[in-house]
Amino acid sequence: MSSPLLFIIACLIWGSTFFAITLQLGEVAPAVSVVYRFALSAAVLFAWCLARGDKLVMPWRTQRWMLLQGCATFGLSYICTYSSEQYLVSGLVAVLFALMVFWNPILNRMAFGTPIGWRTWSAGAVAICGVTLLFFEAIRGAWSEILSGGNGRNGQFLLGLGLALTATIASSVGNVVVIKVREQSSNVLLTMAWSMLWGSLLVALWVLLSGQSFSMPAGLPYWGGLLYLSLFGSVIAFAAYFTLIHRIGSHKAVYIGVVTPVISVLLSIQLERFRPGPLQWAGMVLCLSSVAWALQSDSPSTTPSTVEAC
Repeated sequence: MSSPLLFIIACLIWGSTFFAITLQLGEVAPAVSVVYRFALSAAVLFAWCLARGDKLVMPWRTQRWMLLQGCATFGLSYICTYSSEQYLVSGLVAVLFALMVFWNPILNRMAFGTPIGWRTWSAGAVAICGVTLLFFEAIRGAWSEILSGGNGRNGQFLLGLGLALTATIASSVGNVVVIKVREQSSNVLLTMAWSMLWGSLLVALWVLLSGQSFSMPAGLPYWGGLLYLSLFGSVIAFAAYFTLIHRIGSHKAVYIGVVTPVISVLLSIQLERFRPGPLQWAGMVLCLSSVAWALQSDSPSTTPSTVEAC
């Protein structure tokens, strides 16, 4: 399959997964849906690795890093993502995930001392302005409501915003841990399978301890969304993305993270009746432009090498 086609496939799938998550909300608790999704994805990946003759057992020195990655990337991040979409339009959550282009180098700096270029800092400042414009009216309304003693829809918006930002930071933590995982094993699909399994087990433990129930909805939209997210969003798109990294380099493949929010916003306008105003449009343009500017690195090695899917 050609590289342009792989790029298009990854963009279309990941651009639509934020809306597909909304099909999982309602009857089932967000954490339970996360368990179902990544347990199924892990089973598919293990079957894939087994079919190609991989040895599935891995040493504990590798497992401990995959456990940490699973907790951050496939546990905390996705619980917060699913929960945030109960209060925010899915397209806005996708735009916030584009900010991982800035979280990644900051965390790499903290963990490994990797220097951060001036382009990243300047683009980050523009992104902050973009996010401020994007959510200015909603935050102002929520703050006014809180000051007046209310705790209604605007307060829920702030909760959703906080959850979405937490999800992006947790995903970036997982991206930093990936560096340690790659030092232990170069088998991307197998390490991803183990990380997803660890993530689903940890979230399942949280579900049990918090008293939530593993309900099984009967609606076709839920199961259709689950299959799409598990097989396409968590397996096929990742396979396309990692193939692209091998062929064209991470500094080009990472532009998927700029295209997917655009697709997500367009889907929200069409399917969720999202009608952004002038300030929101300006904020989204600033956010995505800053991401594209940050990725225009002179040195490919300094570009974040991981895009987060949903």
